[in-house]
Amino acid sequence: MEYTKIICTLKNNNEIARELLMQELGDAGFESFVETDDNIEAYIPSVNFTPDILTAEDLQKNGYFSFDYTIEVIADQNWNKVWEQNYFEPLLIEDQCMIRAPFHDTYPAARYEIIINPKMAFGTGNHETTHLMIKAILDFELNGKEVLDMGCGSGILAILAAMKGAAAITAIDIDEWSTNNTIENAELNHIGNILVRQGDASLLSDQQFDVILANIQRNILLQDMEAYRKVLKVGGLLIMSGFYTTDLEAIEERANSLELKMTGSAERSNWCAAGFML
Repeated sequence: MEYTKIICTLKNNNEIARELLMQELGDAGFESFVETDDNIEAYIPSVNFTPDILTAEDLQKNGYFSFDYTIEVIADQNWNKVWEQNYFEPLLIEDQCMIRAPFHDTYPAARYEIIINPKMAFGTGNHETTHLMIKAILDFELNGKEVLDMGCGSGILAILAAMKGAAAITAIDIDEWSTNNTIENAELNHIGNILVRQGDASLLSDQQFDVILANIQRNILLQDMEAYRKVLKVGGLLIMSGFYTTDLEAIEERANSLELKMTGSAERSNWCAAGFML
């Protein structure tokens, strides 16, 4: 698949401005981001890109940031090589979970070791929300549980759930890159109990889950939370991230309207994760 890369140079280059810009770009359809010292690189399938996206009022008249940009078309390529050369280093989370690529030779030992070929899913654990979700999984007992991973990306959360003893995992993502990458990464980690499906919450029907993991942007969570609730077992746990701490009130309000009660939340660099029980 051909991707379009937007290289954004913020005029006010600070953490808050970067996070708000990535949130707006995510709402506009950009799927993946890479942060460098000077820029933010944002990726979107070329079939979904028009220049009008970058001239939208939410981006150009935002009081929190302003930016210049250049546009580059990225042909289908060896994304593993790109990451090997530029971005992906072994990552140890909570002294328990080591995330690495097949090309890494030196890394600390850990209780759980996940091998990821990142590709365009970019699910390496480096983003704050992935870190928060992994910590939540590490803290929760999954032995024998039926688990749903919505927005599975590289499959990293589904793979960790399997390593923690989940009986069966369903992993869903709307992006073909992500579903293919999840299948590949499950095989790399010798995981055989992950059912991977391409699509969105409309795929959810009668199956019931003990635990639902959803690391997706705020608007999708608010839109699809009712669908998650319908397939969550009584006493089950919904863990969500992909939103800012300032969005937690809206997330909790929507959850409460669906009789989901918050069990706790965590924050990392202004990003938030929260758990809700039915």
